[in-house]
Amino acid sequence: MTAARQAAEARGRRGERLAAWYLRLKGWRILARRVRTPLGEVDLVAGKSNLIAFVEVKVRATAAELDFAIDARRLARVAAAAEMLMPVYATAGEDIRVDVILIAPGTRPRHIENAWIG
Repeated sequence: MTAARQAAEARGRRGERLAAWYLRLKGWRILARRVRTPLGEVDLVAGKSNLIAFVEVKVRATAAELDFAIDARRLARVAAAAEMLMPVYATAGEDIRVDVILIAPGTRPRHIENAWIG
């Protein structure tokens, strides 16, 4: 792994920790982190009341870059992984959704609820 890739990986893990902290402050329970499936990876699985959220976390160097951090292709991969994981985490008939949390230095995390409508 190159040094640049290692730095990006470390930045992503820090972002996921910050996103998990942010969700917990909003009353969510973190059920899992970095769950891999053959169809893609889900950064965080969180639960609150009768809802399970499969969360994609994106970290960028500047707030301006956040507007381009997520696209339909990436969201489709997360949604496909979420569909595979639903029987594992939504065992009591909870509603599910795909959320995105965008993080950049000096800004508050931006939580986009129900980002995938497919």
